[in-house]
Amino acid sequence: MGADVHGSGTANEPGPTCGSGVGSGVDHEFLALERELAVFLRRARANSGEMAREVHPELEPAAYGLLVRLEETSCQRATELSGYFGVGKATMSRQLRALEELGLVTREPDPADGRASLVRLTDEGLARFQRVRDARRELYVQKLADWDRGEVSELARLLHHLNARAEM
Repeated sequence: MGADVHGSGTANEPGPTCGSGVGSGVDHEFLALERELAVFLRRARANSGEMAREVHPELEPAAYGLLVRLEETSCQRATELSGYFGVGKATMSRQLRALEELGLVTREPDPADGRASLVRLTDEGLARFQRVRDARRELYVQKLADWDRGEVSELARLLHHLNARAEM
């Protein structure tokens, strides 16, 4: 199931038949990590696009992650969201405006600071998101059916650790 750390392909894909161009001084473990993350991220972006369209046909793929975060936190300020995702305030504002126009999120005054507003999912946004998220989770269950639950838990733990490092 895992990556072929010392080869040039993933466990499911053979490596190239021509020279790999990798010298003897290369740290093969980190090279394998980079390669597997690149494949994973490419597939994740494609999946996010599909998931976004299932939530709403006009939803941008990048905005799907906002729905995930808002479902986790129930509400947040736009500045907190832009910091969490590492994007500029203008980008976040544009994405939130699009989500508002689609009726998926709403803004309300922040009780702690009347000058700020909190963004939250609408009932419609939450229902649409949960339907799509539950379908995605079922796909994970099917794809990882032959994995031990401990392996799934370990993968989640390691990904969480990696994501936490990315925030630093």
